[in-house]
Amino acid sequence: MTSDAEVAATYGVMHGLRPHLDEGEYLLRVRRMREDGYRLAAVVDGDAVVCVAGFRIVEFLAHGRFLYVDDLVTDEGARSTGGGKTMLDWLAAEARRAGCEKLQLDSGVQRFAAHKFYFREGMHITSYHFSKGL
Repeated sequence: MTSDAEVAATYGVMHGLRPHLDEGEYLLRVRRMREDGYRLAAVVDGDAVVCVAGFRIVEFLAHGRFLYVDDLVTDEGARSTGGGKTMLDWLAAEARRAGCEKLQLDSGVQRFAAHKFYFREGMHITSYHFSKGL
């Protein structure tokens, strides 16, 4: 998903995860984040975007080279229909193609259904993520 039109087509689904962003700000942020390697992918059913992921390939001293999933969301009306699994499988394949050692993501502590999905897909909690507003 590289054109503004393709990115805009993902906004409705992404808004479910990032409701603080209006469409204009979403497009601006995606453009800026691309400069740091951010990419978008979508699962489409017919003409409808059902799942969206934003990700990047990064390398850390602690983890080596890995695919980091910034954003992963399935349209509320399409949950439990396989779109999330399809996306996670594609992301894992993309990570392997890019020579990554693993796939990682953070998930909000309140997102219990997402945690259940990640566990079911073989993911594990491996660290805590701390944050402090500035």
